Order: sequence, then C-alpha cells, then structure tokens
Amino acid sequence: MIRKMQLPLQTLNLILGFMVWVIISSLMPFITEDIAIPPGKLAMVTAIPVVLGSILRIPLGYYANIFGARIVFLVSFVLLLFPVYYISEASTMMDLIIGGLFLGIGGAVFSVGVTSLPKYYPKERHGFVNGMYGVGNLGTAVTTFSAPIVATQVGWALTVKLYLILLLVFIVLNFFFGDRHETKVKTPIMEQIKGVYKNEKLWFFSLFYFITFGSFVAFTVYLPNFLVSNFELDKVDAGMRTAGFIAIATFFRPIGGWLADRFQPLFLLVGTFAVYTVAAILLAFSPDITLYTVGCLAIAVSAGIGNGVIFKLVPFYFNKQAGIVNGIVSMMGGLGGFFPPILLSTIHAATGQYSIGFMLLSQVALASLILVIWLYYQARFPVAAEQNRFEKQKEFQQ
Repeated sequence: MIRKMQLPLQTLNLILGFMVWVIISSLMPFITEDIAIPPGKLAMVTAIPVVLGSILRIPLGYYANIFGARIVFLVSFVLLLFPVYYISEASTMMDLIIGGLFLGIGGAVFSVGVTSLPKYYPKERHGFVNGMYGVGNLGTAVTTFSAPIVATQVGWALTVKLYLILLLVFIVLNFFFGDRHETKVKTPIMEQIKGVYKNEKLWFFSLFYFITFGSFVAFTVYLPNFLVSNFELDKVDAGMRTAGFIAIATFFRPIGGWLADRFQPLFLLVGTFAVYTVAAILLAFSPDITLYTVGCLAIAVSAGIGNGVIFKLVPFYFNKQAGIVNGIVSMMGGLGGFFPPILLSTIHAATGQYSIGFMLLSQVALASLILVIWLYYQARFPVAAEQNRFEKQKEFQQ
C-alpha cells in the first residue's frame, strides 16, 4: 500500500516545493510597493532562488539514493520553514535575497523523485512515471495564479506565512506515508561522478535540459513583472497568463514521457528544438501581445514535451548512476532558469529592448537541434550495421 502511494505523494511533494520556490517572483509586483528595489536589480532578486535550487539538486539526488525519498523530503520541508518565515518579515532587498537563496531548497527537491520513483516501476514505464512526477511543476502555476489573488485580500506578507501551514501538513504526511523501506543505493558520490563525467551524453542531456527546463523556470520568474511593465497588464491578469504558460508546459510533460516510452526519444527532441528555434525568433521581433502569446505557448508545449523526454533518456543511458546524473542534469536545468532573466534585464538596460536575448535563445536552441540530429543518427548507425551483419550471416547460412 505504501509503495503504491509514492508516486502521488512525491508528486504532491514536488508541487509544494515548487509553490514555495516561486513565492518571490509571483508576489514581486506587490513586494515592490513596500520594499524599494532598483529596476536593474529586479531580475536578480527573482532569480536568486534558482541558484540554490539548482546546485542542491546534485546532493539531494545522491542522498535520495542513500537515505530514501522520505527522509530527504522531510528534512527539506523542515528547512524551508525558516526562509519562508524570514521572507514574510522582510523589509529590505537584502532580506529578500537571503531568504530567496534558501527558498531554492523547494526547487532542489525535484531530483529526489526522479531518483526514487523509477525503483518502483519497470524500465518501459520510466518515461511516463517521471513525466507524471514532473506534473509537480504545476506548483509554480498554483502560486503564480493564487498568490496575487490572496495578496490583494490579505497582503503579501500574510500570503507568504500561509505557506508555513502547508509545509507543516506535508512534514506530517511524509512522516507517516513515506516509504521507510525504499531500496537504498550506497555507491560513494565520487565513484559515481568518475563513472559518468567523461560520457558526452551526460553533458548533451544537461545542455538540452538547460534549455527546456531552464526556459520553463526563466519564463515563470520573468513573465509576471514583464507583462505588467511591457504590456501594462494588471497584476492579477499577468499572474493568470503566467499560470497558463506553466500549466501547459506541465500538462505536456507526462505526454512527452509517454511518447518517449513509445517512440525514439531523440527524434522527439528534434521536433522540440525545431519549434523552440522558430518560437524564439518570433519573440525576438517584439510582437504585440497576441503574437507574443503564440510564441510563449509554443515554447510552453515544447518545454513540457522536452522535459518529459529527457528524463526518459537519463535512466536509459545511466541506469547504475541515475541518482548523480539526475542531479547534474536537473541542476543544469535549474541554472538555465537563473541566467536568462538576468541576461534579458542587462540587455534591456543597454539597448532598451529584449530582442537580442530572445535571438540568443533561438541560436542555442538551433545548436541543440543540430546536436540532437547528430546523436539520433549516431544511435541509428550501430543498429543498421548490426542488422546488415545479421542479414549477411543469414544469407551465408542459406
């Protein structure tokens, strides 16, 4: 019974972790009414939680193998109580930076589930299972949509304090319903790293996830304030549109995993990065709100499918080192969400527009498209050679 509960429980854990992770960016239009933040620093403050949320994914993925998901989720939620309360009492930009840094724990828990859950299912279902777990990304949509609505009624500080109640509830749930008997893997971390760091596929998958999940995070933290300042939308409308972006990307993640279980995953990534390239070029031309929405939605669909596909590939190629590889790949995805908002803000400060930043995204997506095509044909050649060898052997026997 407990084993069957792990997928829904860990998915709900991820939803809560991501809800907490984006508190600052979701409430930034309200926070700036009380705390003076220079325009040039806004992107940095909203991106700060991504830093620790990325770096901690490696040790959390590793410790999920050592101690099991139950312990790691429990400790993570206990630790999150402190920065959440600290932010609710913040009065300066430095308070937001300090508290926001430790909010990153909420984003880091992602690597726990993708390491733990495949232990409960056969390989042919790993894509779908990790995709379903990835629905936890919906936590960012929940906060982005609901936090501004609650804040208009009770203020942003009390809205943040409400998350303390949710954290306490999930501490109790994990204590009682987490799997105490999860299979443990105790290979030393340095031994695991030595076993994978020379494999080029690790770094290719890291680059791909840097773009797919990175853009998901970047748009999540960048859109609420951007839509208000650039298109003069009201704060709740901006939050709802951002939540829509997140919901679509999250919905397509399990679809991407499901498709990867049935079709060649690398071929699916070819389509993903082709759409990325075109959509980013569209955004680079600074279109009106209608075309901007089309470009964002195309990226949301591609990000969701790409995220699901990549975490089908990781356990397929790195079965014995899944914990550390999941940590490294997901860390790179998180860092992919840290740099773009700051880069866009810097470019806007220098040029007065965002076009160059989006064009850079299109070029990185194009480079990834070329790499995926190369990997796809590289994977096909050994299969074709083996098939030809078998046919020649069969002809010789006849």
